[in-house]
Order: sequence, then structure tokens, then C-alpha cells
Amino acid sequence: MAQLNIPDNIYNWIKTFFETHYHCTRYAGECSTVAAVIASVIQGSGLGPASFIVTAADLHPTTPENRIFKFADDTYLVVPATNSSSRLDEVSHVEAWASRKKLRRNRTKSKEFIIIRDKCGQSFQPPPPCPNIERVSCAKVLGITLNDRLIATDHVA
Repeated sequence: MAQLNIPDNIYNWIKTFFETHYHCTRYAGECSTVAAVIASVIQGSGLGPASFIVTAADLHPTTPENRIFKFADDTYLVVPATNSSSRLDEVSHVEAWASRKKLRRNRTKSKEFIIIRDKCGQSFQPPPPCPNIERVSCAKVLGITLNDRLIATDHVA
């Protein structure tokens, strides 16, 4: 964040926000103990999406032909079939990056989505599934539901 061209007073306010942020939960009249939040992105805060974009600016794929797309607090790793052997390395790379940034991958929201394009009747043999990541044939991408043939009929239905 220090590399951004923002006024000192704004920089100091944001820095203080992240350094002195605390949380407790109130439920059924009871209140938990207060805990310091040490994450570099505080989900649900007004600064959450913008801070994720700044934090994720240095997240790049390890294989040049692979791509990482970031939007608000969502990240999409796109690996073409020619690089399918790099999938596990890329996921490990993202998890290591997240750990350094005091973030973690939401394993329940992480999905493997393989897009199948029929090229002149050629059969496609998908790679083995990634361990600990559910493989799906339909996924919601930026609010649009797509299936593995890149057809939006599931979204329209």
C-alpha cells in the first residue's frame, strides 16, 4: 500500500484501520471475548474489496500461459488444457501467497470447473480431480451461471 500514490492522511487512516481492528460476536445476549483482526483484508468492511485488489496486485500465475482474474474479493485461476499438469502447483502457489498475506482460500467456495469444447468429435479425457477441490459441471462466475460447455441456459432457467 505504501507504493500507492495516495495522500499521507488517507494512507495513515487506512494503516490505522488495519492495525487496530477488533471483533467480538454478540449472540443471544452473550458477547464473546474481543480479538484483534490481523488479516490484510477485512471481509464485509467498506474497505474489503478495495483492500483485496491492492493486496492481490502481486498475485500472478507461476506458469506464463495460465491466468489469474481478480474481481472484488473473488479470484479465478484459468489453466488451459495444455497446462493441466500445472493445476496443483498453481493452487499451492495461491495458498502460499494467501498465507503470506494473512489470508486463506475458502475451501468450501473453491471449485474446479473444466470447460469442454467439442472439436470435430474428438473425445476429451479430463485430468484427475484436484485433491480437496470439488469438480463441478456448472459454476457461477461474476453472477452468471455457466455450464461446462460455456452455455448460459442454466442461468436463464
